[in-house]
Amino acid sequence: MNTKRNKRLWLLGLVLISVAGCNSTQQADQGSKQAGGGKAPLQAALVLDTGGVDDKSFNAGAWAGLQRAMKQLGVKGRYAESQTPADYKTNLTQFASNGYDVVFAIGYKMADALKEVAPQFPNVKFAIVDSEAPNLPNCEGLVFKEEQGSFLAGFLAASMSKTKKIGFVGGEQIPLIEKFEAGYMAGAKTADPSVQVLSAYTGDWNDLEKGKLDANQEFASGADIIYHAAGKAGLGVIEAAREKGDGYYAIGVDQDQDQVAKGRVLTSMVKHVDNAIFDTIQRLQQDQFTPGTRVYGLKESGVGLSEMKYTRNQIPSAVLEKLQKLTRMIADGQAVPPTTLEGVKSFTPPKL
Repeated sequence: MNTKRNKRLWLLGLVLISVAGCNSTQQADQGSKQAGGGKAPLQAALVLDTGGVDDKSFNAGAWAGLQRAMKQLGVKGRYAESQTPADYKTNLTQFASNGYDVVFAIGYKMADALKEVAPQFPNVKFAIVDSEAPNLPNCEGLVFKEEQGSFLAGFLAASMSKTKKIGFVGGEQIPLIEKFEAGYMAGAKTADPSVQVLSAYTGDWNDLEKGKLDANQEFASGADIIYHAAGKAGLGVIEAAREKGDGYYAIGVDQDQDQVAKGRVLTSMVKHVDNAIFDTIQRLQQDQFTPGTRVYGLKESGVGLSEMKYTRNQIPSAVLEKLQKLTRMIADGQAVPPTTLEGVKSFTPPKL
């Protein structure tokens, strides 16, 4: 008797829980429609790469772009952090199956996962950062001319170096990061052909200690300014410059990292992933989302140097004027930085 009664109570509990869950979902849907004035607001999601949203770099830039879209365009936004590459497919699928209008894959490593997931959700739009779009009608690729901003960073570093040696620390040695290195070397060559560029790769985007070790080795070899394109590991490069003190600098990347070590980060090569995310969402709202690959360079406000809030007073006005001129020349196509290390060898510096 008691057993039957307990079973009935248990079943009743399940029903109540189920009903409560359905009501919660319905209320959320109604709230969305009310917020949009009768039309549900667009929903956008980010699948972040490993390193987390607080990496002060690539992921953080993407989240900043989505937050701006949430504030200015009224979209609903959310992100998921990938702990390992095995999470890429799961996170993409989860957002797509939960009714998000656009899902962003933040990083080239998600290309294979996107190719597998996107065809299953033809009514969902997908965009991948740092990779060309798969040949699908619901996908865009968002790529950048990193060599252009890196060229300016190299010109500034070589112009400011006292030792005539500057450094570069990359993450994984892949063509994408070699674009950063190539532009940096060409910019240095434009400022002063006698300046030597030392290079190292951490092999790991998240190993801060390896980034710091590589930077200290380059400092020990005579470099006084080091540019990093190493993701979260690049924070180790900045820490190394902070510990070295006066006369030594790091150059940040992706986001404006100048404030990470005020006065010890000469500038940052800002890769405006935030602008690309915002632009994509805005175009989708305006029914202008188009499959294929979109390129963001200096002209499109996709890359550029930070405002140098903490170091500008240390940079000669003549150097700043040349940076402005080079920025215009590159944006107008009068100067074309190389995209490969091989291209650096045959690069002819523009006349200033």
